[in-house]
Amino acid sequence: MKKEEYFKPSVTVDTIIFTVRDLNVDNYRKLPEKKFQVLLVKRAGEPYKDKWSLPGTFVEKEERFEEAVNRCLQEKTNIKDIYLEQLYSWGDPQRDPRERVISTSYMGLVDIGDIQIKAGKNVEDIEWFNIKLNTIKEKTKEKKNGYYKAEEIEILLESKQATLKNRVKVVKEIVNGNTIIYTQILQSDLAFDHAKILIYAIERLKNKVEYTTIAFNLMPEKFTLTNLQQVYEILLDKPLLKANFRRKVSDMVIETEEYEENAGHRPSKLYKFNPNWQPHVF
Repeated sequence: MKKEEYFKPSVTVDTIIFTVRDLNVDNYRKLPEKKFQVLLVKRAGEPYKDKWSLPGTFVEKEERFEEAVNRCLQEKTNIKDIYLEQLYSWGDPQRDPRERVISTSYMGLVDIGDIQIKAGKNVEDIEWFNIKLNTIKEKTKEKKNGYYKAEEIEILLESKQATLKNRVKVVKEIVNGNTIIYTQILQSDLAFDHAKILIYAIERLKNKVEYTTIAFNLMPEKFTLTNLQQVYEILLDKPLLKANFRRKVSDMVIETEEYEENAGHRPSKLYKFNPNWQPHVF
């Protein structure tokens, strides 16, 4: 077959940018509630004009994926120099109504205090949305060489401007130690297949929190252990025992001689991430 006869799909990158933000509280003596958020942009053109979506762009001919991701974020959101990691590629033939488009997704984590978002190229608006997950249905079946689990998950995205309802079905099969995951969109207010990409990124983040230091990318340079625990609890979606948590992260942090300012309660000691931390090998 001649080179000219090969099919040439278009290639894009899509970015899922997460943060954890303190909500304003009336009682300054009370710890502020934290919300898990994702950054969305409102599309200025077709397809899906006026729909909210993940920031994305087409990859240029001589451009590496990482270059395209960073260009996209700078041009569309005013974000640069943040933690990014490649997640997965999406190639359903019908995922884009224009043409065959294959997309590679990237996950980014930011401390909200370090950035100033701004709607840019081909973007009508930009906003942080609170993420709320709710499992609607769940079915688990034991198999001879593994197990099968199917979940219907509601992904509610809320901001001052809009409430976006999404519902996906996630099927996970483990056979002989190998994991296969299928995702189907049942309902979505997001553009393209971005509900599918979003739930995949959330699950990846939750899994990595358990055994890496990825959560520290959501923290400022100096933080209290209470605030760090709040972030872990929000990502894992469960409460953690204070003593157990502090024992687990003791090697990951370095104690400073500073205390938090403007606290309505007894000021807590500030810590920072230990860049020399290594995972324990058993």
